[in-house]
Amino acid sequence: MAKSKEREFLPVSKEDMESRSWYYYDFLIVTGDAYVDHPSFGTAIIARLLESLGFRVAVLAQPQYRDASAFLDMGKPRFAVMISAGNIDSMVAHYTVAKRRRNYDAYSPGGKAGFRPDRATIVYSNRAREAFPDTPIIIGGLEASLRRFCHYDYWSDKVRRSMLIDSGADLLTYGMGERQTAEIANRLKAGEKIQNMTDIRGTCFLTKEIDGKVAFKYRETPSFEEQCSDKKAYAEATRMQHEEQDHIRGLALCERNGNRYLVQNPPALPLDTERLDRVYELPYMRAYHPMYESAGGVPAIKEVEFSITHNRGCFGACNFCSLAFHQGRYVTSRSHESVVREAKLLTKMPNFKGYIHDVGGPTANFRAPACDIQKKNGLCRDKRCLAPKTCKNIKADHSDYLELLRKLRGIEGVKKVFIRSGIRYDYMLCGGNDRFFDELVRYHVSGQIKVAPEHVSGRVLDYMGKPHFETYLKFKKKYEEINEKYKLKQFIVPYLMSSHPGSTLEDAVMLAEFLHSTGHMPEQVQDFYPTPGTISTAMYYTEIDPRTMKKVFVPKNPHEKAMQRALLQWKRPQNRQIVIEALKTCGRSDLIGFSKGCLVPPRMLSSERAKTKKKPGKKTAANPAK
Repeated sequence: MAKSKEREFLPVSKEDMESRSWYYYDFLIVTGDAYVDHPSFGTAIIARLLESLGFRVAVLAQPQYRDASAFLDMGKPRFAVMISAGNIDSMVAHYTVAKRRRNYDAYSPGGKAGFRPDRATIVYSNRAREAFPDTPIIIGGLEASLRRFCHYDYWSDKVRRSMLIDSGADLLTYGMGERQTAEIANRLKAGEKIQNMTDIRGTCFLTKEIDGKVAFKYRETPSFEEQCSDKKAYAEATRMQHEEQDHIRGLALCERNGNRYLVQNPPALPLDTERLDRVYELPYMRAYHPMYESAGGVPAIKEVEFSITHNRGCFGACNFCSLAFHQGRYVTSRSHESVVREAKLLTKMPNFKGYIHDVGGPTANFRAPACDIQKKNGLCRDKRCLAPKTCKNIKADHSDYLELLRKLRGIEGVKKVFIRSGIRYDYMLCGGNDRFFDELVRYHVSGQIKVAPEHVSGRVLDYMGKPHFETYLKFKKKYEEINEKYKLKQFIVPYLMSSHPGSTLEDAVMLAEFLHSTGHMPEQVQDFYPTPGTISTAMYYTEIDPRTMKKVFVPKNPHEKAMQRALLQWKRPQNRQIVIEALKTCGRSDLIGFSKGCLVPPRMLSSERAKTKKKPGKKTAANPAK
């Protein structure tokens, strides 16, 4: 953790400011995460961007929030307080899908939970307003971005207002934020009032009137009150929000809340290659702040310390994923030269052992927009690039990514370059990518590759916005053939999800049968988690598919969800009774027995009794949902 001679952490205290001979500063960056100065952390990117524009920036990480004293410690910023809950939504950070409180937080010192409040953006904004009544407050980051409209909140089981209203902030930035932040900062410096900044792309503001106040063409969504009382109105609003999530053809959206309107301006323009390069080559320390050393550091750095982000955006657009609503579906990427420079920087770090852990992003093997049409006309409003089938216009070319990986492999000091972020296997199978597939298996897999088929039922996969299972089987077959060709023993770890909207017990049985036939039982199963802003969450709440406005079955009963999850881990002795119940419930008693195709025996075997015999300090309960 030695401090670089050329670089230093941004001030986190009055003493830090005085050591720099600072007697004022411009922006206070507040975050719900520990302060990690690394480009995988949004707080670090925004702080370093402001610094590069010539502003003085201080960081307030995980402040004490019972009163405003922590916000006053470094004095009043000249221009604004900028607030983020951190890299993930604070409620997701705190609670499992079963709404049990987590006792581990990778983004906090020592991995300990409890350093940030629930709904951190709202709490921090309220404390900042107490500390600095007249100072502009801008909220951003993932939590604010996904909660910019009124939204179904799984933890309170109700529709909540926009986070901009509940926080009392002056402005909300959504998406990745660099363009908006730079424009806001420069206009504040020029003396403009925050209340007049109603024309900035990628921001939301509040107004009592929309006529003459909205700088862009707009659509009006159902009001907050309508969405609270009518689930069809909520589904319609969700559809409109996702339709306009496009920087080329997207319109502004206005949502009435009582006597005010929430206005979302169209998305900010994505950063082009030159700007992305500059953002990722800012002078990050690439480490957590030394003040956390005594607590054991910040665990989240371990996953990204020797990883490189080369792209942004994801046109895969799975319905349960927040990326399409946050980063957007339009893909941009960094230059080879910039990525190579970052890789060479990693080789000089004292803890580097020769292994680059990832060269990825939202989806590792995307380097460009899905097709040429997107560059001119924007993203298709009513269809997706890869599901349920691959669009005929898609340009599935891996040659640029392959060339980049080859350059990285050739850097002195680099032993291996792995790809650990998501791979879209359906995109890989779109013809002409045999060279990439071959080199991926030979050089870039660390014993196992993780992909996300999610389910086997075509109907469930349609609700998820995923390709049908035959595509995964085709990928699996080819992957195994290449491994056999090079005499490698590398495996596939498929991510699977239970209880997604549309998934019935019968669908879960179908998935269990497939897993049984392959001899694979997942160690962990992810229950569907209704997080703000996604199409799947709208399905969960309304029991309507926003894309078609048709009814959809949603497994909500906790016992039914437990049965679906248990079916995916049918081999576990402690799951036997609930699996038998599930099979009987859906008329599949034929799968209870001793024959080869059966999932479970009708009674506990002696071998199972030995496994489930309670030992001191050992738990035998079914695996809890993450």
